[in-house]
Amino acid sequence: MTFAVTKDEPPLSYSTLADDPDLAEIVEMFVQEMPDRVSNLLHRFESRDLPELERAAHQLKGAAGSYGFHQLTPAATRLEAMLKQRKSEEEIRAALDSLVSLCRGVRAGTGR
Repeated sequence: MTFAVTKDEPPLSYSTLADDPDLAEIVEMFVQEMPDRVSNLLHRFESRDLPELERAAHQLKGAAGSYGFHQLTPAATRLEAMLKQRKSEEEIRAALDSLVSLCRGVRAGTGR
């Protein structure tokens, strides 16, 4: 489930697994780790470490789906593909910005 907020705030995203009492704790842990994941993505781009940026996008793609944040998967897939295809810096940055915006909107809980 995704909710639009304002132009300056990321859309909020909640895990499809948040209602599962056995998984709620690990979903919360994934959400708590997200600022570090975002920092890593941005650092890899800024330092031009594109192979590591590609690896981080690939890992996030798999992890997001595993934790029920399926809305992140297409954005991570897009960034990974652009890196593999050696697209322009501007295209990669746009894909990264889109992914980062979605990542900043992940929340623990159900959003209800």
